Amino acid sequence: MATATTVIEPKVKVTATKLLINGKWVDAASGKTFPTINPSTGEVITQVAEADAADVDKAVAAARAAFEKGAWRKMSASARGVLMNKLADLIEKHAEELAELESLDNGKPYQVALAADLQLTIACYRYYAGWADKIQGKTIPVQGRYFTYTKHEPVGVVGQIIPWNFPLLMQAWKLAPALAAGCTSVLKPAEQTPLTALRVGELMMEAGFPDGVVNILPGYGPTAGAAIARHMDVDKVAFTGSTEVGHLIMRGAADSNLKRVTLELGGKSPNIVFADADMDKAIEGAHFALFFNQGQCCCAGSRLFVEEKCYDEFVAKSVERAKKRTVGNPFDKKTEQGPQVDQDQFNKVMGYIETGKKENAKLLAGGNRVGDKGYFIEPTVFADVQDNMTIAREEIFGPVMSILKFKDISEVVERANKSVYGLAAAVWTQDITKAHAIADGVRAGTVWVNCYDVFDAAAPFGGFKQSGLGRELGEYGLANYTEVKTVTVKL
Repeated sequence: MATATTVIEPKVKVTATKLLINGKWVDAASGKTFPTINPSTGEVITQVAEADAADVDKAVAAARAAFEKGAWRKMSASARGVLMNKLADLIEKHAEELAELESLDNGKPYQVALAADLQLTIACYRYYAGWADKIQGKTIPVQGRYFTYTKHEPVGVVGQIIPWNFPLLMQAWKLAPALAAGCTSVLKPAEQTPLTALRVGELMMEAGFPDGVVNILPGYGPTAGAAIARHMDVDKVAFTGSTEVGHLIMRGAADSNLKRVTLELGGKSPNIVFADADMDKAIEGAHFALFFNQGQCCCAGSRLFVEEKCYDEFVAKSVERAKKRTVGNPFDKKTEQGPQVDQDQFNKVMGYIETGKKENAKLLAGGNRVGDKGYFIEPTVFADVQDNMTIAREEIFGPVMSILKFKDISEVVERANKSVYGLAAAVWTQDITKAHAIADGVRAGTVWVNCYDVFDAAAPFGGFKQSGLGRELGEYGLANYTEVKTVTVKL
């Protein structure tokens, strides 16, 4: 049992539970609400207004008016940057409150939310605030007596649909580049975790963002999310979530007004360990790569390839590390791992564990529920996993490590690429030639060398293949929120 001194007593009060449309907090048109659940206990935190198509229509109309006729379009780019920096300052001022709210609604350890999620969120808004007055085109020499130049103009009204695994951070990844570019937004947080998105909406109003620039609609994917994807007056949709839903978003965009689409989708990322790696660092790095955020990371190192020369040692030490991982109350400072986000996710992960056992992967750690309330799962390790097993092919999105054996570079690159996904990869080695060979050979949007999950607002992130379209973060992420216009003047 944890002593009282290690447990933080959350003081946060939920203040925002309605829809934010055109600068006002309003009930859903239908009057419906839905419960948001504390995954540590399974208890209802509060009821939240449930948006559907009628509310999306209102929010899009508000965003369109703010874009076409409102103060946002007339505002200088540098003034937009000032507002974004004000928002970053307010998030920093309320960091502890937001971390508590994130931990309460999502289940991630409070210490992690404060140290990682909040710091990356603040940095993202500040990074793109700096870009606001630096979005510029080029002059282009053309044949004849003409002066030709390009402009980068905001794409317009954007629909943004964010996931539940990093609610605050994904909100920043979506809103920050859109706002810097001069777009207006209709944002739908995940139904599992709406509370921090709504609280940031309050902070945006406090910072002085004009009405209608950002509208926040908690609700369900098949209703509110689908309405955003197919809306005729939304110019672009950005989505982070499963590949399955990504297909639906693209279909909705294609069947409506052919709106621009960016998608950051699922992954089954190969994490490759060579025998010449610093073994202690590789073991801890692989543990972090899989178990961070309860395994609920799209880029989790969920296919752990280990060279046969060091396989037995690596497996034994990885199992030992997993068994020491502290699972429990997210508000206990000693906790490394909180609950899965909800009952559905808990059931899905437990189902994959059962499948792994049935397909004769070797279960060496975990595999069980922790406690009798909430959605806690033991850190689970399978060894002797084969490429054709379900747990090696499908995204589990939970604390389940699959360890596979390999012989050499050519074999592991070929096997790493035998996946519909291509979001991320990593390699652990002290041989620079091997590191570059993996970075060159593996088809993934991000490759980490002797590290994992290193993110910065300046470094683009996104996937190959069915892991998505487009990039988020950095200058590449900004480009998704602008249209390029060519102007030619006769001299």
